[in-house]
Amino acid sequence: MCGFAGIIESVPSRSSHPTDLRELVETMANSLKHRGPDDAGVWVDSRKGVALGFRRLAIVDLSRAGHQPMMSPNGRYVLVFNGEIYNHRAMRRELRTEGIAFVGSSDTETFLRGIEHWGLVDTLAKSVGMFAFAVWDCRESQLHLGRDRMGEKPLYYGLQGTTLLFGSELKALSQHRCFQGVIDRDALARYLRYGYVPSPRSIFKGIDKVPPGAIVTITRESEKLTVSEPHYYWRFSDIVSAGLANLSTRHPSELVEELDNLLRESIRDQMVADVRTGAFLSGGVDSSAVVGVMQSLADRPVSTFSIGFDDERFDESRHARNVAQFLGTEHVDICVTAQMALDTIPLIPQIFDEPFADSSQIPTYLVAQLAKKHVTVSLSGDGGDELFGGYERYKACEQLLPFLSLPKSVRRGASGALALVRSAMKSEKGTIGRKLDLAAELLPISPDDIYRRMMSRWRASEEVVLAASKSIDDPFDAAASIKDFRRRMMTIDGETYLPDDILVKVDRATMAVSLESRAPLLDHRIVEFSTRLPRNLLRRNGQAKWLLRQVLFRYVPQQLVDRPKKGFGVPIADWLRGPLRDWAESLISEDRIRSDGFLNAAVIRNTWQRHCSGEIDASARLWAVLMFQSWLDATVAGRVSGASRAA
Repeated sequence: MCGFAGIIESVPSRSSHPTDLRELVETMANSLKHRGPDDAGVWVDSRKGVALGFRRLAIVDLSRAGHQPMMSPNGRYVLVFNGEIYNHRAMRRELRTEGIAFVGSSDTETFLRGIEHWGLVDTLAKSVGMFAFAVWDCRESQLHLGRDRMGEKPLYYGLQGTTLLFGSELKALSQHRCFQGVIDRDALARYLRYGYVPSPRSIFKGIDKVPPGAIVTITRESEKLTVSEPHYYWRFSDIVSAGLANLSTRHPSELVEELDNLLRESIRDQMVADVRTGAFLSGGVDSSAVVGVMQSLADRPVSTFSIGFDDERFDESRHARNVAQFLGTEHVDICVTAQMALDTIPLIPQIFDEPFADSSQIPTYLVAQLAKKHVTVSLSGDGGDELFGGYERYKACEQLLPFLSLPKSVRRGASGALALVRSAMKSEKGTIGRKLDLAAELLPISPDDIYRRMMSRWRASEEVVLAASKSIDDPFDAAASIKDFRRRMMTIDGETYLPDDILVKVDRATMAVSLESRAPLLDHRIVEFSTRLPRNLLRRNGQAKWLLRQVLFRYVPQQLVDRPKKGFGVPIADWLRGPLRDWAESLISEDRIRSDGFLNAAVIRNTWQRHCSGEIDASARLWAVLMFQSWLDATVAGRVSGASRAA
């Protein structure tokens, strides 16, 4: 795993002197040292105002032959590459049969020679892995930026004035003197709604994320840079549509066998490294399946890592220990306390670069710290819920569908009646009260609105952010053509929540400690297989992820993993009323919010007071505000001008 950054100046200027360009891009790349502590490199073409910088975490081919930036033997291409191509040895064999020779054994060299011989798009089609890259075509004066299919590795880019900046994290771009740092208030409103900034936007105006499965091309034309729209070489929503048009009719037992074989192949490839590997283990279905297969393939005990809490409601560490004991892994765990969370919070803005409100960021970072003491690569079970229908919210939303077939007038009447019943039960704060609230609110609306609201924190976030647009484009639109509601929800998650929340959380938390995380379930062959599964194999006999469970039970007894799903939650609601209260109050005092000029102080203060009194649980909404305020303090306060604040 690595990090890279770069510059293209549309009009080569004084800074295009080789020394100046080198110093600029070195500064940008060195801000990513946590992603690559083992090696550094720079390549500069001062005549064209182009510079590439790189930081390396050596995983495969630890020699200097893997040094980057890497130039192709014919001198046409210069590449910086972050990630891993798990099938690069097979690609090498194919290239060798076509007369291509190699200097080293790195996957970067394989990828570069593939581009040189097959072209970029064909090389991407052959590649199995997680990656982001920038390749400069010296002959055509073009830069190609790209990401892996599911978005495991990050890549930001944008024109700031006449200079194009790009890099693995925003902190690299912010090192350049042209970086403007203007907060995008519409992006901020999206963040407050979802808890992350949905692609392709970032929190800053003019800076975007390369979408998963896409290539963005920047072309120098005279003294002008032209930035293309993203070109998708693979897109999850398209793959889902194709899968639904070609659903499997094979017997479930055959599909279990196929999934087992695919998972074994993926994990076998991802266990290959010239450093020690391990795995995160929660004791749930996804991570237990990954570790079960790993241990069956390993010739020694696998190192596994888990996290627990001193609050029984959130603690699953004993389940992880039970699975580890059965499989015979070398298991280590850690118990997270409120004080550990408080100690971690100041690090979050630097780790995540832009506001990010998934509170499981705290245990994820802490378990990554733990794992790094023992291994350099750790596999995870990420992706299982999105691919195999594991989230309980899918079931909950579908249970409301019969009501939504009623005429709107009937639904509005039923909603009003439920609201009256709820008003007569103001003292009811438990499950019954919450269900009445939810039913009264959701009955009048459409299925898509139900899911949108279920995934939202601040549902009217444009009213919380001052001067935000009242009409916010919807990141859920990519799945609009998928008719099956469950599949549509899963596709929405695969295009938004998975790459912009789950994978961001894991990438930043692990890279902060120079640990590489790999997700075998996100092998695109497994993804494509999952899209062809009929509905009755997603949920069967009352069990979500039925097919994946059948594979798991080949390695781990059913009784060790069959239990209600908790998720990777954190007791934030209680912590905000207790040990984190003073910290929170300092960030969202009325004076502080008004002076910052971004948020509606009255709305936030009212929500905070109702939460502290125990009237409501607004922890998800408040955590989003607190993470923004904390980020503003740590990374922007010194850079954001009055004009930027008003933008």
